[in-house]
Amino acid sequence: MTSTEIDATADRRVAELTAVFERGLQEKLGVGDSLGIRLDSASKGRTRYYLDPNPATINAMFTVHGGVLATLMDTAMGSAVFTELGDGVAYTTLELKVNFIRAVTLDGSRLTCDATAVHVGRRTATAEGRITDAAGKLIAHGTTTILVLAQGN
Repeated sequence: MTSTEIDATADRRVAELTAVFERGLQEKLGVGDSLGIRLDSASKGRTRYYLDPNPATINAMFTVHGGVLATLMDTAMGSAVFTELGDGVAYTTLELKVNFIRAVTLDGSRLTCDATAVHVGRRTATAEGRITDAAGKLIAHGTTTILVLAQGN
């Protein structure tokens, strides 16, 4: 594939990702609706999602649940890989590693997760992500291994 063809595929995948996420919000489906995770931006191999913590995201200690942070990161990292996969190629998370750095309270601080695809191969892919608060403080960081399920054209 030429670099022009690769860029065109990435543009299509970004558009597809955006459309799927927007559809989920309109139809009240998925983590975007249930947890408030939102797509901020996407480009080839990179995504940014955000979450405004709310009562549905807290645990018994009234801090944002680690599973919610892991979901934010999994969503962002998987999406970063998705933007580099060929048309019609599916994927699933094989492994997710999250390091929690500090607790998050319901203080109105937006959480942002920036994710980057590190390696995208025929069978597996890897990505890394970082969650920061509105002040830029690191909340969590992690990595994922993705199983590429099918090859496109």
